[in-house]
Amino acid sequence: LAEVAEKIAGAATDAGRDPASVSLIAVSKSHPASSASAALAVGHRVFGENRVQEAQEKWPALKAEYPDAVIHLIGPLQSNKVKNAVATFDVIETVDRPKIAKALANEFDRVDKRLPCFIQVNTGEESQKAGILPMDVDAFVKTCVDDYALNILGLMCIPPVDEEPALHFALLAEMAKRNGLAAKSMGMSADYGTAITLCATHVRVGTAIFGTRPKP
Repeated sequence: LAEVAEKIAGAATDAGRDPASVSLIAVSKSHPASSASAALAVGHRVFGENRVQEAQEKWPALKAEYPDAVIHLIGPLQSNKVKNAVATFDVIETVDRPKIAKALANEFDRVDKRLPCFIQVNTGEESQKAGILPMDVDAFVKTCVDDYALNILGLMCIPPVDEEPALHFALLAEMAKRNGLAAKSMGMSADYGTAITLCATHVRVGTAIFGTRPKP
């Protein structure tokens, strides 16, 4: 954690940015609760999980001990998991289609709260990957805000593994700026420095903090 924080600060400073403008999301997915607990014990508070069920099993006890912990859902969300996701997470980063936007809006109305959300953008237009296509982002942002009253903080992306990530980070930053969205969740263990150079406000780092994920 200390090494990653130092690298984040260095990348931000080199880019002429305040290191405090970058939030480190420690991706604890697939790691045991003890790993997250160790990070909490040394003061880290922002985490990312991919699966609703795993977060439900792992985080209630941890949040009872550390109520200021903030948990981001960074994996795909199915409509039948929306109720549990809203009850478990503090931020939803993967609003990726109208059906999920509507389901979230309905659940937010039901429980009378509005979690911050990001729209996931499929910047590489990959058929196997979730996310709104770049050509549809402007209209989808408007739909989420105007029709569903979602609290959209910004955009997130996961670039194709075989392409230069900087191109995708720059595209996401441009789309966010065009839509008046301040937050950009982009960059992982291998490329978060590049993402910070291109104005990431949230970086999602797992392996560089917790090591290789255990096999199921």
